[in-house]
Amino acid sequence: MTFGRVNPQFRLEDQGIEGLGNVYYNQIEPVLIEAALKRGEGKLGKGGAFLVTTGKFTGRSPKDKHVVMTDSVKDTIWWENNAQMTPEGFDALYEDMLTHMKGRDYYVQDLVGGADPAYCINVRMVTELAWHGLFIRHMLRRPEREDLDGFLADFTVINCPSFQADPTKHNCRSETVIAMNFDRKLILIGGTEYAGENKKSVFSLLNYLLPEKGVMPMHCSANHATGNPVDTAVFFGLSGTGKTTLSADPARTLIGDDEHGWSDRGTFNFEGGCYAKTISLSAEAEPEIYATTEKFGTVIENMVFDEETLDLDFEDDSLTANMRCAYPLHYISNASKDAVGGHPKNIIMLTCDAFGVLPPIARLTPAQAMYHFLSGFTSKVAGTERGVTEPEPTFSTCFGAPFMPRRPEVYGNLLREKIAQHGATCWLVNTGWTGGAYGTGSRMPIRATRALLTAALEGSLNDAEYRKDDNFGFEVPVSVSGVADILLDPRRTWDDANAYDAQAAKLVEMFSGNFEQYMAHIDDDVKSAAIG
Repeated sequence: MTFGRVNPQFRLEDQGIEGLGNVYYNQIEPVLIEAALKRGEGKLGKGGAFLVTTGKFTGRSPKDKHVVMTDSVKDTIWWENNAQMTPEGFDALYEDMLTHMKGRDYYVQDLVGGADPAYCINVRMVTELAWHGLFIRHMLRRPEREDLDGFLADFTVINCPSFQADPTKHNCRSETVIAMNFDRKLILIGGTEYAGENKKSVFSLLNYLLPEKGVMPMHCSANHATGNPVDTAVFFGLSGTGKTTLSADPARTLIGDDEHGWSDRGTFNFEGGCYAKTISLSAEAEPEIYATTEKFGTVIENMVFDEETLDLDFEDDSLTANMRCAYPLHYISNASKDAVGGHPKNIIMLTCDAFGVLPPIARLTPAQAMYHFLSGFTSKVAGTERGVTEPEPTFSTCFGAPFMPRRPEVYGNLLREKIAQHGATCWLVNTGWTGGAYGTGSRMPIRATRALLTAALEGSLNDAEYRKDDNFGFEVPVSVSGVADILLDPRRTWDDANAYDAQAAKLVEMFSGNFEQYMAHIDDDVKSAAIG
């Protein structure tokens, strides 16, 4: 049977998906929570939050993500970064998944990716789990109820965690699979309950489609000055570098916390919600995000809690360090209502440097910005991906390699063109370690990072005195009000300056070795910005 509101000409049967049990279309949050509770998918927490665990997968599984090799995309996909799947393997996967789905209940959400109507896409999300429907209803943007009557999807995502792929038959790596077929406009997800795969599959989709329209897709958070969308800032960074935390500035308006586009019209959020890490989250440091963990409908993912009081434990990472909460954007009081901003005035590239070498902030030339954007240096934070148990230095091009279907230079050239056209100032901000490497030093003080960002965004750093960094060549401020001068010079924070020099040389060598892969594809000005 069919329940809920849907275009009568665009039911699952009209897409060839037949023989299911009950199908629930576009149900709202209370109904989805009620269904998830009845099905034993989780537990009701304080304030009506929904508490859930995701089994053995508590992070993304990037090695199980595949793109179908078809004639239309074979020359545009970055195959060194995206595993291939044959059309025959995908067809077999799709048929076997549909057979597995027969007789089972499914939840459908018809949603939109992109706040700018000129560049948005319609996405149908078909989920086996009711709480996945709740999650993606937060994450993507919801059409008006009356618009559902004529909704047609540009792409359909089917997520079936109980389905196990056959690597031999389906041309994939393991029983877990994320398969993108641009010709058939389908994304199939199987063998994992981790909800982040839903949102990142749509992000990967937009990362492929938008560059052809001259739009720069960005793995970044964004905000703008209150009452002044022209003063927009974007914050690039991988998970754990501080995108969500640093963009949630009470003195500025939040556009979004993770995925945005930069078009000739300005900046726009892809999503309608936030997916924040909650490990060590506190009411003192991040009051608004903390408050969402006790709001109705917030999805609390993989957090330990007291069975009697339902109090969440923000320090217990026994399930995963990648514990998260997912909530609608309007739960943040200073969130933008239309989720759009102007052209970025400031571009911040966040890195979590586990080596303890990089300064807390540095000003970049456009060529240096291109270099660090393509390098995408950070440290994978524990829990974000399977097998990562402590910070691990890595290079993830464009600060989001797992979500980039095209070659890095496509995104890098788009960014450089837009910086040149709109005159953005670029900054590298280290939220990682100071006073030593991981295990010896300490995390960069959040108050210092906030003070430095405030100075950059308000323009007071424009007139500061700078020194040229001996290792990387970028400019570092010598003194900033409210920040200890010693913090601005990482070498001085180490007990052993010679040990710092050795560590810095090691990191420079890593940068140089990683960047060799781009040298044949970039212009001379970026080559001149390369270090090592």
